Amino acid sequence: MKSLPLLLLSVVFLLGPSMVMGASSQDVAAYEWTKVFDGQDAYWARRAGLQVVELRNTFYLMGGRTPLDPSIPFASIIWADVWRSEDRGVSWELIADQQWPARAYFQAVSKGGHMYVLGGQDFGLFGSPSNFFSDVWRSKDGVDWEQMTADAGWAGRAGLSAVVFKGEIYVFGGSQGDDIATGGPGRTFFNDVWKSPDGRTWEMVTDAAPWEPRAGASALVKDGHIYLLGGEDGFVCEPLPFCDPPYFNDVWRSRDGYVWELVTPFAEWSKRPGHQCQVLINNIVCFGGFGLLENPMDVWVSRDGYDWEQVSDSPWNAETSDDIKYDFDALAVEGGKGGGRIYTFGGDRERFDLPPEVNFFRVDDEVWRFAPPGR
Repeated sequence: MKSLPLLLLSVVFLLGPSMVMGASSQDVAAYEWTKVFDGQDAYWARRAGLQVVELRNTFYLMGGRTPLDPSIPFASIIWADVWRSEDRGVSWELIADQQWPARAYFQAVSKGGHMYVLGGQDFGLFGSPSNFFSDVWRSKDGVDWEQMTADAGWAGRAGLSAVVFKGEIYVFGGSQGDDIATGGPGRTFFNDVWKSPDGRTWEMVTDAAPWEPRAGASALVKDGHIYLLGGEDGFVCEPLPFCDPPYFNDVWRSRDGYVWELVTPFAEWSKRPGHQCQVLINNIVCFGGFGLLENPMDVWVSRDGYDWEQVSDSPWNAETSDDIKYDFDALAVEGGKGGGRIYTFGGDRERFDLPPEVNFFRVDDEVWRFAPPGR
């Protein structure tokens, strides 16, 4: 019989140290960005604030916002369409439209063979205020949708976070109201947490989590915890460039949505909203997001949310900060030959310091894959 040390060495030799101890940040550093869809075949329109879920090895893309005629400040097309891709984002088919009220900056999750749409906002035409939703819809196929509730109990909101954790859907954070920077009266930000087993009945877990109320955060589930990372409680600050933007780079985690632990008040990556953090080969991988002076060009990796390592300065093969997206969506697809992958969809590159006729073209309709070399 082998001794325990020799047996462990044998396992390491056969599987490799990254399979035994968990993949390192250097595994992620070797990953490459590949554009798999550039929108030139005119499938879904370029957009931000969209959502994508994976269900039964199929991608479903839905909703979002596309800037409208630049002569109308802040005017947008708000979508209620659903697109399906069975080849990992290479081609798309329109399968539904107007099954639920059009919205952007909402959340979508998959659970128990269904996809769920939660919350979000539309944009009022010609200066009228946005509507903010607290409804929940679900579908097995993206074609036929069932309204689970018209009012989940939590206040209507956009920029919310949602995860599936221990068999329930959790909703937390977000904001209601149009920001002063976009001509609105201002926003109310939330730090409440709600959960539901089915999207129909909701229970408040807490009305005031210990993290600052915020929208535009990233949330994920890893190692028995819900993680909340970054976000914002406003768009701008004054006077530029000397003020501190109202953004966050703290990291929190919870085992139940009620008790939260501050992992770090200041992660090494810069404060930001509109970014994405995904779990990839047992690492948290964060990238993208909005910066008030310039968007951040970096990819960061952490095993625990406390210690971070920057592994790239060019997500999407970016050459300048103008290439960095925010308010895009992303999916981590684990497994497969060579390890997991992250896919990103659409996104925004508009700036407050650019005129509308320029910003009109700075919303994307691309799909990118972040994957091992040659995969």
